[in-house]
Amino acid sequence: MLVYAIIFITLALIFYTIGVWSEKIQGVLKLWHVLIFWLGLVCDTVGTNIMGKIAKTGFEFSFHGITGLLAILLMLFHAVWATIVLVKKDSKMIKSFHKFSIMVWIIWLIPYISGLIYGMTR
Repeated sequence: MLVYAIIFITLALIFYTIGVWSEKIQGVLKLWHVLIFWLGLVCDTVGTNIMGKIAKTGFEFSFHGITGLLAILLMLFHAVWATIVLVKKDSKMIKSFHKFSIMVWIIWLIPYISGLIYGMTR
């Protein structure tokens, strides 16, 4: 199961990084970016659930647990908000959305990196 968890978490990193940075480089939020954000969220959620089953502890009140929960909630908010921005066709937000995307991506990296460190030190 650990291999699957690592694959899903790594796919989340790949999808989210591609979505966020391609949006930044292209300078405008597009439908395919939003779809990639949703894919990243799904992969992160699946990977996190698998890791929780492996640990058999569920949510842990720790640095990694708190930042991980915050990251998933932010990713969810980010994907929903990106979807709303596109549906409403808010041209100003479509052009500036990348600022929020980068902030969410940086926050998401915190539990990703802390999980790597925690996993290597166990």
